[in-house]
Amino acid sequence: MAWGDVMMSKEYDIGYGKPPKDTQFKPGSSGNPAGRPKGVKNLATDLVDELGEKVLVTEGAKQVTITKQRAMVKSLMAKALKGDVNAANTLIKLILGSEEKNNAAGKLEELSTDDQAVLDSFQAQILGKSKSTKEGAAHEK
Repeated sequence: MAWGDVMMSKEYDIGYGKPPKDTQFKPGSSGNPAGRPKGVKNLATDLVDELGEKVLVTEGAKQVTITKQRAMVKSLMAKALKGDVNAANTLIKLILGSEEKNNAAGKLEELSTDDQAVLDSFQAQILGKSKSTKEGAAHEK
């Protein structure tokens, strides 16, 4: 009997996507045992956690507790107001990035009254044309 005959006689076919039973991963074992351990956070998660932690800062004569993120923004703003060009550039980039993100998320700015009037006029014009087209079609029948 040839090898192929032996393999075909078994109940389990071996082929593409069907490795031999003895070479398959055993239950509970991993194909990448040296991979990332469970529960390990990535850099972005660590950064968000760190920025969310609270710190005690002095504002004027009183001490307040704020997040590290807020403290960094306050520090950056104070430097920019004192004339630090690098701090001002960083703040401008942060503001522009935040605006782009807000616009991309669907937060639209309110239209001015003039813009709204133009849109209302255009809408009325379009609706008027569609009504007259429908009425003309009804009269032809």
